[in-house]
Amino acid sequence: MKKHEPTFTERQQSSHQAKQALLERARARAADPNAAKRQEARRKAAEEREARAAERKAAQRAEKARKAEERARKEAEQRAAAEAEAARKAAEAAAAEKARIELAAAQKAKRDARYAARKARR
Repeated sequence: MKKHEPTFTERQQSSHQAKQALLERARARAADPNAAKRQEARRKAAEEREARAAERKAAQRAEKARKAEERARKEAEQRAAAEAEAARKAAEAAAAEKARIELAAAQKAKRDARYAARKARR
């Protein structure tokens, strides 16, 4: 038993009927008195959606700017702290060098005094 295969004209008529049905549905929607209200509601919803998106973008830009400012402030604080630490280390190094020089001078003076005392005994 063979299945029925539609002929070209049957397929053409079926396509035409489907197109007519779509056209009728579109005409019915256009003639609907609530269509304008629905369209207006959709337009308002789209505008509100766009407004919320713009607010989100503005908030994101503000947050990004705030974070950049905070990051710059922290970097400045870290730089200042690093400079202060470097100055403190330099001062400590200078004080240590001065103490080393004074100790060497004191040791030399003590050694010279011993030599002088030894010469005086002879």
